[in-house]
Amino acid sequence: MGSFVPCTPDERRQMLAAVGVSAFEDMYASVPEGIRLGENGLSLEKGLSEMEALRKMERLAGKNRVYASVFRGAGSYRHYIPAIVRRVTSKEEFLTAYTPYQAEISQGILQSIFEYQTMICELTGMESANASVYDGASAAAEAAAMCRDRKRTGVLVSEGLHPHAAQTVRTYAWGALDMAEAVRDGAGQTETVPLTDGRTDPERLGAMLNDRTACVIIQQPNYFGQIEDVEKIAEKVHSCGAKLIVSVNPIALGLLKSPGECGADIAVGEGQPLGLPMGFGGPYLGFMAARESMMRKLPGRIVGQTQDARGQRCYVLTLQAREQHIRREKASSNICSNEALCALTAGAYLSAMGPKGLKEVAVSCASKAHYLAKRLSEIGYPPVFEGPFFHEFVTRPLSKKTEEKLMEASILPGLSTPEGTIWCCTEMCSKEEMDRVVKLIGEAED
Repeated sequence: MGSFVPCTPDERRQMLAAVGVSAFEDMYASVPEGIRLGENGLSLEKGLSEMEALRKMERLAGKNRVYASVFRGAGSYRHYIPAIVRRVTSKEEFLTAYTPYQAEISQGILQSIFEYQTMICELTGMESANASVYDGASAAAEAAAMCRDRKRTGVLVSEGLHPHAAQTVRTYAWGALDMAEAVRDGAGQTETVPLTDGRTDPERLGAMLNDRTACVIIQQPNYFGQIEDVEKIAEKVHSCGAKLIVSVNPIALGLLKSPGECGADIAVGEGQPLGLPMGFGGPYLGFMAARESMMRKLPGRIVGQTQDARGQRCYVLTLQAREQHIRREKASSNICSNEALCALTAGAYLSAMGPKGLKEVAVSCASKAHYLAKRLSEIGYPPVFEGPFFHEFVTRPLSKKTEEKLMEASILPGLSTPEGTIWCCTEMCSKEEMDRVVKLIGEAED
């Protein structure tokens, strides 16, 4: 092996000029100043022994707070996970998130992904689904990328979409359009569709649509828990030739019409409620499903069922997006791995619950949320929005003192936002817990 020879100052200048910058630091101009390493680099501490590292990790873990009662959702939900789910996903044969490139030795993993895709299609009312992406936010952003072309680059995002997902959509759009000619004339911008009484207003949306709009993204139920009129919105969106993307809570589909039934072109969402623990923020699962006409635009991989040379059933990677191999500069997505283990968990959960079980969970969530809303109304905290809701709703904000009292009692209250406190109930919330919350709030307000 030859020795490393550093480049000369002239060679360095030539290389920088070739990529269109004058200094190495210019290549990081788009990275916010606050998260750059700076002159001091990582400033790493001295290394620790294994025992010292374990003790430090235990001290850090001791700072976590685990609440006995949870009334917060906003994208991460506490549901009961049947024991069979963890039993299946902990099997050595499945305990991997890596890609099954060699079909002849990966039939089990491939079948689990195929079954997952099938269940996602049944759940969303769509004809095709991929092998999952990183999380619900990236799924929404990838779906928006699927809809853009040279003529249509604009994206309209409902104010009812989860803020994290909305920001991810904007980040993807900025990265894609920063180099696009369309951005020169103002096309391709991501605009926010305002809400009326907590829901996306079809009439106000219609006024924002034009022939440059590629897609509209809404959430069902939305971030504030309100149930959107997806069918009416779909009519408005399709009347101008754009696509409709619906980010949906999969548990809510046990009660509500599927995105496919409502006229959506793409259905996405966060799969965490399907058997994945809250896990202090991850790992989570983004699901994506689309109409058959858009199947080839889905990022990542699609597993299909076929027959081998002996006529026996087998599974293969039917479609693989080109970003996985060569021609990366032509790719419309940057998905480079999959979420097979998380997808397997969702598949195991859906298999264990079945349609009847999923509906029972959804009914339990909705009925308990409506009970809590009624009890809170009795002490002066009625829902801010009048429309129908699933298992989340907004009330006027709690005082800091009241929030602290609830947390001291091992109760995590709803999320504080500028619109108010977003409360959430799942099947894990008991009547006794809800009555206790109302009692403590009443005492704190006296």
